[in-house]
Amino acid sequence: MRQVIAILFFCSTLALFAQNPNVRIIEAKDIPVDTTNVVVPSQNSLSDPEMAPQESIVADTIATSKPKSLIDTIAVSKSQMAIDTIPVSKSQPLNIVHSNADIKEISLPIMNLQDDPYLADIDRRWMELVKRSEAYETDDFYPDNQYYGTATDGLTTEVLKARLEALNAKTPFNVEYNPILEDLIKRFLRSRTKVVAAMMAKSKYYFPIFEEKLDLYDVPLEMKYLAIVESALQPKARSRAGATGLWQFMYHTGKMYKLDVSSYVDERMDPIAASEAAARHLADLHDMFDDWDLALAAYNSGAGNVNKAIRRAGGKRNYWNIRPYLPRETASYVPIFYATLYMFEYGQEHAIFPDESMTLNHYETDSIYIRKTITFDQIEKATGIDAGLLELLNPSYKLNIIPKVEGKNYYLVLPREYIGIFAQNEPLIYAYVESENAKREKPLPENLKVNPDAITYRVRNGDYLGKIARRYGVSVRSIMRWNNLRSTKLRIGQRLKIYSRKAAASKSKSKSKSKSKSKGKKSSSKGKKTYYTVRSGDTLWEISKKFRNVSVSDLKRWNNLRSNRLKVGTRLKIVN
Repeated sequence: MRQVIAILFFCSTLALFAQNPNVRIIEAKDIPVDTTNVVVPSQNSLSDPEMAPQESIVADTIATSKPKSLIDTIAVSKSQMAIDTIPVSKSQPLNIVHSNADIKEISLPIMNLQDDPYLADIDRRWMELVKRSEAYETDDFYPDNQYYGTATDGLTTEVLKARLEALNAKTPFNVEYNPILEDLIKRFLRSRTKVVAAMMAKSKYYFPIFEEKLDLYDVPLEMKYLAIVESALQPKARSRAGATGLWQFMYHTGKMYKLDVSSYVDERMDPIAASEAAARHLADLHDMFDDWDLALAAYNSGAGNVNKAIRRAGGKRNYWNIRPYLPRETASYVPIFYATLYMFEYGQEHAIFPDESMTLNHYETDSIYIRKTITFDQIEKATGIDAGLLELLNPSYKLNIIPKVEGKNYYLVLPREYIGIFAQNEPLIYAYVESENAKREKPLPENLKVNPDAITYRVRNGDYLGKIARRYGVSVRSIMRWNNLRSTKLRIGQRLKIYSRKAAASKSKSKSKSKSKSKGKKSSSKGKKTYYTVRSGDTLWEISKKFRNVSVSDLKRWNNLRSNRLKVGTRLKIVN
């Protein structure tokens, strides 16, 4: 049967070559593998005139002509035929390696994948159109870099009042002059101009995301500056209290607004998901207080603290009137927001311009949904994208792995030129991922047997996780995982599940003891008693180590001790 199939395949191959006389057959024995550079058009390209400009290849094996470049091999079973056409660039033909054997593997020239030229040209023309549109006209947002003098030159109190009044007129916030705000703005101008310049550059990527979500929930667009106050536009920012992401969501607040947090993904660090959650949260706070200044204060300290401040202020609802009654951090929170608003709106007047070393615009990126679990390392090899840029654009994946989970849609963000490469070669990339996963070491079957025996250990005075772990021959991390512990702190009487062979042995031993007790046998009396006299410098822990299978709790139980203190000369009973 195999011979018949081989003959049919050979005949079809000859027919394919007969249709195109410009192609000649090269035997593998005549030319070395690394010097073979023959491109064979597929049947589709020969019959379809629209596909003529783009060459493709259907071959037994595909290899790169650059043996020293980064190459990853995809294993293909002998019975599987390579029937998909793989588009390649005319300028970079792939090698055809003929072999007398059946198909064994495909060598994928990672880093050399090409996009469809026609579709890539459409992307290029679309980008040119977007650049000319008003929505992304960054030159209008940050005009010419002409010099206006030092940061604080010309900023008199009267000038500042006029500018704040102009801001107040075009925003729903109560932007009013006061000496506190003036002092803060001038401090920013003296010491934070470089930071603001960096934020202006980052804002070219993040602000379009913020504005779209804020507009969706009728939140003032100026609220985009809040993310600068919260995180300095660092998507992976994390406070000491655990607030995370651009908008600094606490775990439970993030859950309220459907931000998924798992071992793989933290959507609080996802610019799109977190921005929508922040817009919804701010809209809810405004519904409560009917004032955007108070909504800002509540975003920082919580609605409860703002409510208490209003009561202590005798029912006053102006932010500046309740400010003395707010927590210290919140008391400076709104002024910092106003100062940031001023720095961005009037940065040009103080010679503050975006840092030109950071040039990433939001419209230059795109996203694609992931069909199979894939790692950042695999994406980097497949597309050639810089690893740092890949992490910057996809900050929500905590382990640098994009999972495929049923019922969830996780996406990959890339610059548009890389999106084209990924989409055009998606089947090939996922085949490469599967081959990489197949290379991983698999656990031996005997190590996968589930041990159903476990014990419930009750924490006693003097216990700690390290001690319990040593007793049962397990790790501290295992105990924490089995019992969902977030810290190593224990309380007396706390029950812990322990899975180990020692635990099973201890459990079976306790069962046998209980059976012997039920028969009227005193198991404790069978042990041999010895006595130890306490010496200077002795501790219960040191004494327990001198005897086999004796713990501190055993010594205390046998001798009715309520504390760990010992007196020199005391005789301790030891039961073995």
